[in-house]
Amino acid sequence: MPQKSSLHVAERCRVVIDNDWSGDPDGLVALAHHLLSPANRVVAVTSSHISPMFQAPTSAADGARLAEELIALMSLPLPPRVWAGSESSYDADRGVEVPSAAAEAIVVEARRADALPLFLVCGGPLTNVAQALRHAPDIAATLTLVWIGGTVDPAAPEYNRDTDPDAAEFVLGHAELSVLQFPAETYRRCTYSVAELEHDLGGSGPLGAWLWERFVALPIPDFIELADNWPLGDSPSVLITALSDLSSAYDEAPAVPGRAERRVYRDIDFRLIVGDMLAKLRLHERRGPGARRLV
Repeated sequence: MPQKSSLHVAERCRVVIDNDWSGDPDGLVALAHHLLSPANRVVAVTSSHISPMFQAPTSAADGARLAEELIALMSLPLPPRVWAGSESSYDADRGVEVPSAAAEAIVVEARRADALPLFLVCGGPLTNVAQALRHAPDIAATLTLVWIGGTVDPAAPEYNRDTDPDAAEFVLGHAELSVLQFPAETYRRCTYSVAELEHDLGGSGPLGAWLWERFVALPIPDFIELADNWPLGDSPSVLITALSDLSSAYDEAPAVPGRAERRVYRDIDFRLIVGDMLAKLRLHERRGPGARRLV
């Protein structure tokens, strides 16, 4: 009887992943991790714009092309489609407008009848999420938002929230929307040294090398002084969709009539995230194109 190559991991949720893919490459690292994880089924990838203060291409279309390049490199058996989002920030005062392709994709998946719950993972500004909710407010009750963004200290700056503050205010104002939040004080705990990143990520096969090259090629503005470390801040969402948050800590406002569950994570198991990510990258290299599931 042939021996199984690995354990069977059951699929437990659907995931739409939204991020500003042409910005900090930590988003692409997290995307690859999600796509290699058999416990979550990535059903769509959506792209948002980035702040023009960066020298990188700032359009959602640029980000979508990078996400498509990554997905093509992975040679997945069932690759998700990539949808570009709005090229401008959310404007609550703007009249009714045609939703972006990304917002439409979010709505379609949120309204899909499926036994698996849906997580909308956002590692950037909440622009596409806000547009989707504005055009289809009913979807707030059909999904859980996992957001890498915001701060515990309301006076502290934070890129994802501050790139589109109106979108953040609008989205978080939906009481019926379940939100699992990793604020800056928490996601900055996912710090990796640059040497480790080059060695561990860059040495994990062609996929890891491609991801490392995105860090090397990223145009860094003159006003940013690069230290010898880089936070993989978009990675904690994998704990929710594919791994486990049992070894993490959070503050919770449980669901009550008229208000959905809200969690704010204050500590995370970064060892679990990194160990799983690197193992999956190396297993992907060993098993060859088309490999994804650990079966």
